[in-house]
Amino acid sequence: IGGGVAVVLLILFAMMARSRGDNASAAETTKTETITVGTENVAVATTGSIMTGPTISGTLEPEREAVLRAQVQGSVLQTYADQGQGVGPGTVLARIDATGIQDAYNSARAQVVAARNAADIASRDQARNEKLLAAGAIAERDIEQSRRASIAAQAALEDANSRLATAQKQFRSTTAASPFAGIVSERPVSAGDVVQPGSALFTVVDPSSMRLEASVPADQLSLIRVGVPVTFTVSGYPGRDFVGHIVRVNPTADPTTRQVRIYVSIPNAGRALVGGLFATGRISTSARTGLVVPASAVDVRGTAPFVMRIKGGKAERVPVQLGLNDRTSETYEILSGLQAGDTLLLGAAQGISPGTPVKVTMPATPAATSSSVPR
Repeated sequence: IGGGVAVVLLILFAMMARSRGDNASAAETTKTETITVGTENVAVATTGSIMTGPTISGTLEPEREAVLRAQVQGSVLQTYADQGQGVGPGTVLARIDATGIQDAYNSARAQVVAARNAADIASRDQARNEKLLAAGAIAERDIEQSRRASIAAQAALEDANSRLATAQKQFRSTTAASPFAGIVSERPVSAGDVVQPGSALFTVVDPSSMRLEASVPADQLSLIRVGVPVTFTVSGYPGRDFVGHIVRVNPTADPTTRQVRIYVSIPNAGRALVGGLFATGRISTSARTGLVVPASAVDVRGTAPFVMRIKGGKAERVPVQLGLNDRTSETYEILSGLQAGDTLLLGAAQGISPGTPVKVTMPATPAATSSSVPR
């Protein structure tokens, strides 16, 4: 019996030793297991620019635009510019038939000449009668008559001059001239067309500066002020940024949308921009250069934000101090905790436990993939 008990005890000791060895081996295997992640699950901290501010959008329009309209009725004799043609200040663009207006202008000039002569004669008569009165050669009533005649002649001269100015203005209105240097964008009339007062003749724009009108929510009004820069991307120019600045802010909000209208001026010295293009802008209320990481790399659910960094081939949890948050580009500024070049985990890979070995694999190239397929 004693020998049987001893055998049983030996068997139990052997089984327990084997179990401990298996558990240690399993623990060692678990401890050294390496987790592989793809490049889509990692990001690198980089030094770059980051900004905050509301986004705006709208259609670009020339900052200066003039619609030249007919001031008088008549037939268009000739046009001197076409759409897309550059013009200078004072350049004549069209002439309207001025036959009747020319006659009225000539008549007004003749009336001025006649009225001036009559005023001169009345003035000389008054001066002569003043001398005769002083010598006692005429009565007081005679000089009064001369004075009234001189006053009436001067009034007639002023009336004639006024009529001449009106006729001259109408005569000049038969010529349409550009008010500033620019480009003709529209020309709705041609030679031979009969126009009425108010009919559009030409539209001239100054393309050296563009304007964007946009709206921002009233709760962001504290971020808006005159002079704040705005960075734009414009349809038709992918990958190119344009910079303007706020020049005016509407003092009242729209009662329906509760948004405030702002006006942005964009220099266009190279004339790359044209009116009618759609632009999306970003008001740069705060901007600086620093360490930038994707927002998806930062866990802000707890009391203190942190990231999961790969260092020395293992995952580690690193507390970080955050700066600006660019909601448009979905990035954070890191003030402390990381350095440029640090590799961070994203998405589901952030659930890897600290201390776990991590390996980043590059995606296989098509050539490598095809060569690995057995024939």
